[in-house]
Amino acid sequence: MESEMLQSPLLGLGEEDEADLTDWNLPLAFMKKRHCEKIEGSKSLAQSWRMKDRMKTVSVALVLCLNVGVDPPDVVKTTPCARLECWIDPLSMGPQKALETIGANLQKQYENWQPRARYKQSLDPTVDEVKKLCTSLRRNAKEERVLFHYNGHGVPRPTVNGEVWVFNKNYTQYIPLSIYDLQTWMGSPSIFVYDCSNAGLIVKSFKQFALQREQELEVAAINPNHPLAQMPLPPSMKNCIQLAACEATELLPMIPDLPADLFTSCLTTPIKIALRWFCMQKCVSLVPGVTLDLIEKIPGRLNDRRTPLGELNWIFTAITDTIAWNVLPRDLFQKLFRQDLLVASLFRNFLLAERIMRSYNCTPVSSPRLPPTYMHAMWQAWDLAVDICLSQLPTIIEEGTAFRHSPFFAEQLTAFQVWLTMGVENRNPPEQLPIVLQVLLSQVHRLRALDLLGRFLDLGPWAVSLALSVGIFPYVLKLLQSSARELRPLLVFIWAKILAVDSELVVALSHLVVQYESNFCTVALQFIEEEKNYPLPSPATTEGGSLTPVRDSPCTPRLRSVSSYGNIRAVATARSLNKSLQNLSLTEESGGAVAFSPGNLSTSSSASSTLGSPENEEHILSFETIDKMRRASSYSSLNSLIGVSFNSVYTQIWRVLLHLAADPYPEVSDVAMKVLNSIAYKATVNARPQRVLDTSSLTQSAPASPTNKGVHIHQAGGSPPASSTSSSSLTNDVAKQPVSRDLPSGRPGTTGPTGAQYTPHSHQFPRTRKMFDKGPEQTADDADDAAGHKSFISATVQTGFCDWSARYFAQPVMKIPEEHDLESQIRKEREWRFLRNSRVRKQAQQVIQKGITRLDDQIFLNRNPGVPSVVKFHPFTPCIAVADKDSICFWDWEKGEKLDYFHNGNPRYTRVTAMEYLNGQDCSLLLTATDDGAIRVWKNFADLEKNPEMVTAWQGLSDMLPTTRGAGMVVDWEQETGLLMSSGDVRIVRIWDTDREMKVQDIPTGADSCVTSLSCDSHRSLIVAGLGDGSIRVYDRRMALSECRVMTYREHTAWVVKASLQKRPDGHIVSVSVNGDVRIFDPRMPESVNVLQIVKGLTALDIHPQADLIACGSVNQFTAIYNGSGELINNIKYYDGFMGQRVGAISCLAFHPHWPHLAVGSNDYYISVYSVEKRVR
Repeated sequence: MESEMLQSPLLGLGEEDEADLTDWNLPLAFMKKRHCEKIEGSKSLAQSWRMKDRMKTVSVALVLCLNVGVDPPDVVKTTPCARLECWIDPLSMGPQKALETIGANLQKQYENWQPRARYKQSLDPTVDEVKKLCTSLRRNAKEERVLFHYNGHGVPRPTVNGEVWVFNKNYTQYIPLSIYDLQTWMGSPSIFVYDCSNAGLIVKSFKQFALQREQELEVAAINPNHPLAQMPLPPSMKNCIQLAACEATELLPMIPDLPADLFTSCLTTPIKIALRWFCMQKCVSLVPGVTLDLIEKIPGRLNDRRTPLGELNWIFTAITDTIAWNVLPRDLFQKLFRQDLLVASLFRNFLLAERIMRSYNCTPVSSPRLPPTYMHAMWQAWDLAVDICLSQLPTIIEEGTAFRHSPFFAEQLTAFQVWLTMGVENRNPPEQLPIVLQVLLSQVHRLRALDLLGRFLDLGPWAVSLALSVGIFPYVLKLLQSSARELRPLLVFIWAKILAVDSELVVALSHLVVQYESNFCTVALQFIEEEKNYPLPSPATTEGGSLTPVRDSPCTPRLRSVSSYGNIRAVATARSLNKSLQNLSLTEESGGAVAFSPGNLSTSSSASSTLGSPENEEHILSFETIDKMRRASSYSSLNSLIGVSFNSVYTQIWRVLLHLAADPYPEVSDVAMKVLNSIAYKATVNARPQRVLDTSSLTQSAPASPTNKGVHIHQAGGSPPASSTSSSSLTNDVAKQPVSRDLPSGRPGTTGPTGAQYTPHSHQFPRTRKMFDKGPEQTADDADDAAGHKSFISATVQTGFCDWSARYFAQPVMKIPEEHDLESQIRKEREWRFLRNSRVRKQAQQVIQKGITRLDDQIFLNRNPGVPSVVKFHPFTPCIAVADKDSICFWDWEKGEKLDYFHNGNPRYTRVTAMEYLNGQDCSLLLTATDDGAIRVWKNFADLEKNPEMVTAWQGLSDMLPTTRGAGMVVDWEQETGLLMSSGDVRIVRIWDTDREMKVQDIPTGADSCVTSLSCDSHRSLIVAGLGDGSIRVYDRRMALSECRVMTYREHTAWVVKASLQKRPDGHIVSVSVNGDVRIFDPRMPESVNVLQIVKGLTALDIHPQADLIACGSVNQFTAIYNGSGELINNIKYYDGFMGQRVGAISCLAFHPHWPHLAVGSNDYYISVYSVEKRVR
């Protein structure tokens, strides 16, 4: 076989080669996101949408300087000229009545936008009247916003010195009013509207005065002795907004068909002026029959979206909001369009004013300044909506026909849908997003809008942030109260997306859920239950509230912690603690000792490096201490360790923590160690005697019969500590606390100064105490301990699992996965791998069909770093894994190179006894099993760019005692079903479902000896186990546990080295014992159908799954290869070479799953690979 053919996707793979469908259909184990990603949350985006300083305009000053009937001296008006003020002709009635009517109309127009504000009119006022008005409104408004509307159509234009004009008391003179004084009276925050010619001058002067004020404030702050510092500080004008009708050099338009206060009309009556201006354009000829008089008769109300006028107002709001959101910077949009309802309305209408007034060579000005919007494309959509509405107007008024609603929102939703489906990933935000927000108000389009909104939010956190910046939050919060069932799944999805990005909204949601729990919360939980990828434990799935031991919990370490504590909660809820204890596998040993499972850990000091050394300042508990606690000698001793009764939920939690502290996955054990050390430290500090401040008060309030049975977890032995004396003698005779040898000197737990009076810490609690009371405060004497205590208290256990789970919802879930995208890189790589697999199978089959006469051509030989104990070929790449006692080495058997070497992570007193390749057809993982029952799964091995990484690890078998004489742990992997069979020096065969990540079955072996070999066939649901007593046992895992052992063969008289079940419908069982007798069984027959005899004294054996070959290693330093008839093909006694030395005692060997290759490991550290003759290959 040529290596290039397997390693290059361009060589040797013809188009006629197609990957086996089986490879595509095979499930992948431990390849979900929770296995491939680091369990941590995504970096949260800064959310700028939430307004921290939301305001309200509470007061409005309407200052009108009209002087009806008298034109100002510096303005020459045309004839005819614009006369209407607030849609009233002032010359149609008396001057005073006209002035009052115009003031009342202006107030009504503002009240349409802010009905709850306090309005004050000042008609043709003096300076004192304006001052009195402004100071009064500012005093009442306090920190809220005040609006100042100035109409200067009857006075001269503003001056370059920063003045506007009002009147004297007799109306004989124009009196200047300084903008600086106006700033002082109005204060901040304020909004100013200037409707007069040259209004831009006022904006410039306002800014100059505001800058002057800021400088005065800075001087006063720096130099308190400055004269400015002795005067009242001027208010800052940073939060002031201005709207001006025109630039500093422009006059207001005087078109007769338009109102004189065109700017005010745009700001307060936008629909009316927009329709009038539309009819005055040339394009109105396309809609015959529509006149200015007819526009006044449009039926409906502005706040009723079902009427023509209301629908136009709704469309106008959506369009102006959309223009602002697309043009303005995000922070400016939030300030002007989301902070204050009245300000938002005025600025939306200001966009219309810019469009209309620019058509008359007049440019409205704002501060803060807005970019030009009068040419935005959305105005064409507005013109179309107006055109459609006005075209119906003659028939509606004259004939009474029904109004046809505008297709505007449906069309905008379609445009939004096109953006979602047709756009590329890196594209500008959709301009229709604010319109989608408005559509949520419509019951007709709400379902479609929510669907599209959910698809948009699914694009990622950036999309959620955009939607929140538009203002989606109050809308979807309100919709949660809807009774429409069809909206619920969409709302749950949308809220999941929002909460995954901005978790602070949980508080706002929780208040609503409390009120509408039955309406929403239950639906959300049901939806999440259906959509989740993996099961989490719940009380409903726990039998009688029993506590599921850690060894049966999920393989994923993060989920294992959640599962353990979830089941603990079930125990506490069901209160069936007696039954819970039965499920904890307490095995009575001789002498009444109780062995805790999973796994009894050795007290070897070498294990301290794994779980924390007692010399490490970060740990109080050492590995030995935990081991002793897990091996507590009796119920009473455990009671003394914990300080509570044995059958309490606290004991169960403590035991789960002890199991987790010995977990094979480092992060899980580290977290458990932090918790244990924190508890240990707190228990030590709480058990310390405290100084008695007042002995007289102590004897009066001390509780009766105190006990000193706190958590003495540092005791080396199992006996309980001596009880303290009664309360009456606490001040004199207090038993000294024992000093643990596990604690370094200076640690808490040492006795205090001699001669001092102490009392137990528990006596500082009151007689009646709340459940979660944190207890008495620490005294000053404990200051030295506080620092160490804080380090353990602050070590809060945070796994990041919840944040990582939330990140799932923050990422696209509707998008086609990359592995399913036919053009993606991942898909192409998988196709290449599957084509390679097909080629390997085909070529290997061709070699086997030629016949194998010899298998002694040494194609690889190298010295392994450790004595090989397990060897495993990768099924499709030229890679071989060689395990020694506690490390894994990877070799390229074609190039003769070492690819990788890393430590397996198992304790020093354990050894690797089995290995399996998971997902060998695709992205391979390596599973290792050690004789302490631990299973570890690795990825990125033999990778030049990445370091090996542990995917997961868990306790596969409990109650296994590491020994050099036993079988250790044996496994068999079934890729088709994702099932892992495990057994060994135990009395069961445990089946793990790697997809669900849980134990699915414990099959009792029914024998007193260990299991030495496992083989399974998923199609027949059969499991074959070879045992140390020579028996071969066949189990059908479909049957009940009491009946699942369907056959037992006792023809071997010695240890079974190998038992193999052929993977075909009529496949036989081939078993070999150390005595060299080969037995072939038909599972349907009670006796063997064939018996062969090979060499005796076997140390290792393997049977080729494809070829009819048996290879066996002998203690006599040779390897023998036999065919299926028991005929010797050849022996291998020497390594190749001129001075080829004798092979060592064979420690392990294995066949390649497809090629006729044999890997042999020997006690002299060498690993060799043999194949058929080169001419055959």
